[in-house]
Amino acid sequence: MTNCELCETTGGELLWQDAFCRVILVADNDYPGFCRVIWHEHIKEMSDLTTVQQNRMMRVVFAVEAAVRDTLKPDKINLASLGNMVPHLHWHVIPRFKEDKHFPNPIWGEAQRETNPNQDNNLIASVLRATLSQRLS
Repeated sequence: MTNCELCETTGGELLWQDAFCRVILVADNDYPGFCRVIWHEHIKEMSDLTTVQQNRMMRVVFAVEAAVRDTLKPDKINLASLGNMVPHLHWHVIPRFKEDKHFPNPIWGEAQRETNPNQDNNLIASVLRATLSQRLS
């Protein structure tokens, strides 16, 4: 497909990939550790995948969730697969903290407060990369 951001670019800082999908770190200072799991092929819906592919995708999503929990110790993890703006199969794995900008609302909802995140994104990326490599090897 032409004009698909996730077909034409990596979509963020690459943390891990295999023949089926990739995990990227989203550059969002309000949500350190926000990752996406992106299917390589331009597929719109989970039901377009075979059962084996669906299981593979969810195994990676759950490994990312566990890696983010281990690394950042968030109060909650949000998992979302929307694709309304970019109809290319991907999952959001979003660490949530009670003091984040939107909590308890979804990150796409109304902001509840201003935040001044003080996270080392390079350190987060390095630790997540190592943890994912271990979990998905």
